[in-house]
Amino acid sequence: MTADTYAGRRPSSDFLRGARQSVPIVLAVVPFGLLFGALAVEHGLSTFEAILMSATLYAGASQMVGIDLFSSRIAPWVVVLSIVAVNFRHVLYSATIGRYLDHWTPLQRAVGFFFLVDPQFAEAERRMERSEPLSFAWYMGLALPVYLCWVGETWLGALFGQLIPDTHTFGIDFILPIYFLALVMSFRKRPLWLPVVAISAVASIIAYRTVGSPWHVSIGALAGVFFGALFTPAKPGKETGI
Repeated sequence: MTADTYAGRRPSSDFLRGARQSVPIVLAVVPFGLLFGALAVEHGLSTFEAILMSATLYAGASQMVGIDLFSSRIAPWVVVLSIVAVNFRHVLYSATIGRYLDHWTPLQRAVGFFFLVDPQFAEAERRMERSEPLSFAWYMGLALPVYLCWVGETWLGALFGQLIPDTHTFGIDFILPIYFLALVMSFRKRPLWLPVVAISAVASIIAYRTVGSPWHVSIGALAGVFFGALFTPAKPGKETGI
């Protein structure tokens, strides 16, 4: 389909299309929300505080880093900088898709960037690769079910998470890295995918051993970004020169 074909589509149908595409993401979010709710209560947050954090911050991995730091006796600025380090990837996300949002109003962009979590970015990238316009209706159709599921599962995890004696025993804490690995693998057909992943991984491991966590997340991401920027493949049909 061309962009002209999508231009005539009603916002309601675009919204429903986004909602249908959100179903597998919603299913994947369920264990994360439950895990966060359980960990939040385990670290001293009340059920209301856990729900409020998910509803207002909506940051996934950064929330898990936050609750771990909140329970430690460290300076507030260290907590803030640590969360910024983990969440820095969202700056890269917004810079990437922001180029395609000229037709959105400033309010739509503000709302859209609030919902720009990892799976939202991945699906938006796939849509742009297919040369489909990034409509606000489709975007929100995808975003709202995931958001509501995250908040709802946080509530359930906070209520019933204490029934799980030890999350490490069941390997629940390993869900997060598996999820991020699946996101990375979804882009494996892109040019320079393997070198970028390798550079990011090596830089992240070195940073983890030298600087420490959670700074290794941002350092690894930046290393991959710089490598990709330096060795961007030439577009088909476009000659390169020195």
